Amino acid sequence: MSAPLVSLVWFALWAVLLVIVVVGWRVADVMRGKAKADGFTPGEKHGSDAYWRANRAQSNALENLPIFGALVLAGVASGVDTGTFSMLCVVVVIARIVQSVIHLSSGSVTAVNFRFAAYAVQLVCFVWIGLHLLLHFYGM
Repeated sequence: MSAPLVSLVWFALWAVLLVIVVVGWRVADVMRGKAKADGFTPGEKHGSDAYWRANRAQSNALENLPIFGALVLAGVASGVDTGTFSMLCVVVVIARIVQSVIHLSSGSVTAVNFRFAAYAVQLVCFVWIGLHLLLHFYGM
């Protein structure tokens, strides 16, 4: 399996792990009587700060997975097999994990700034991958 596909699998597994953390947290809160099963309204802050950071980290990962997946699959389906493509895909996954770990660990201003930096790395890589693929598609 190519590095871009392996990176996509790692990204997906990371997102699944974050979903499991949130679901586990919710189940534990319901079982302990700290929350009702229907008390987790989407888009409204609920639970502890640490839980909410986990909730947002998993949402962020899931929101970006389709973008990364589309780019990786477009490249692989088109036969793009360059070191640049592979390297950028690996960097995306590393930056995603770093962003999530920071998100889980703290909500301080410093943490938010580092978290944004990790996300910015991903965005730059998404654009770079997209441009790299377009240049490849058009034979440039």
